[in-house]
Amino acid sequence: MITVSLCMIVKNEAEVLARCLESAAGLVDEIILVDTGSTDGTKEIAARFTDRIYEFAWEDDFAAARNYAFSLAEMDYCLWLDADDVLLPPDQKLFRTLKETLSPTTSVVMAKYNTGFDDAGNVVFSYYRERLIKNRAGFRWKGAVHEVIEPAGEIVYADFAVTHRKIRASDPDRNLRIYEKLLAQGATLEPRQQFYYGRELFDHGRYAEAQEVFAAFLAEGRGWRENNIDACRLQSLCLERLNQSEKAVSALLQSFVYDRPRAEICCELGRWFFTREDYQTAAYWYTSALLCPRNDKTGAFTLPDCYGFLPCLQLCVCYSRLGDQDRAEHLNELAASFKPDAPEVLHNRAWFENRKSV
Repeated sequence: MITVSLCMIVKNEAEVLARCLESAAGLVDEIILVDTGSTDGTKEIAARFTDRIYEFAWEDDFAAARNYAFSLAEMDYCLWLDADDVLLPPDQKLFRTLKETLSPTTSVVMAKYNTGFDDAGNVVFSYYRERLIKNRAGFRWKGAVHEVIEPAGEIVYADFAVTHRKIRASDPDRNLRIYEKLLAQGATLEPRQQFYYGRELFDHGRYAEAQEVFAAFLAEGRGWRENNIDACRLQSLCLERLNQSEKAVSALLQSFVYDRPRAEICCELGRWFFTREDYQTAAYWYTSALLCPRNDKTGAFTLPDCYGFLPCLQLCVCYSRLGDQDRAEHLNELAASFKPDAPEVLHNRAWFENRKSV
């Protein structure tokens, strides 16, 4: 059976650290915690779980801190978690099974990262991340922000997931501040970092700047396929907010250059035509979304609702407005097969029942 070092970097995480470590402590063979300047009770809480606590002077570089944490590991594999991550009980069981069965020739284990949830707790945003990395095999974190280890060698996709559960907002400007500091120092962002810089600008409502970054990123032609596709989607949203609606559609269509359509792109096209009351064309794109296969293992940011629930729900409205109420009702029930208790589904069901009774 393989052995695992949990390697974490933390700062002022007293509110959530115990929850994280309690979920993982029984699964790993050692816990290494690197503190980058806590002033609360973070280190005291960590001491309840491990004596491997180290300090690292923060230098606006997440990769440097993670590489230091990994350098201290003594087990076969390094597992990384953020302090506001947890392994839920079903995932703990799956992790144990993986640990007992994983071939020692495995280089990297990819696991799903669930980071967005609706009011009912359903996952609405997820993607795969490199989660277990073979120790002393030459892997290094790269990127001051949105750091990454590039998977190579023998890669395994695991069944367990890590759940990201924030209880308070972190510094919303930190990542953008680091990027702008790097640029002010004359740094050139490599393609992945350029893509994430655009995302940070978008999240801060700086749409004109974000659109320019995404356009430059795509024009260089050096980006990873999934980032290219998402850049098209985000560039489209920027252009829409800048009142350049036709260019917004062109940006979405450009994503088809990189691979077959994604449901996320088809849903955006459907929404564009829906808001303009072109329900026939909107229905075409929402139907296309239903035909798109979902493959989370591409590493893309996945919006699960786009692969079933959202297209059915929007098709219900489209066909209702086109006068085909029977078809609309059927599609609402298809939406219910994905989310039976969704408020939108229940509202539509009540509307159809009321219509029949009149």
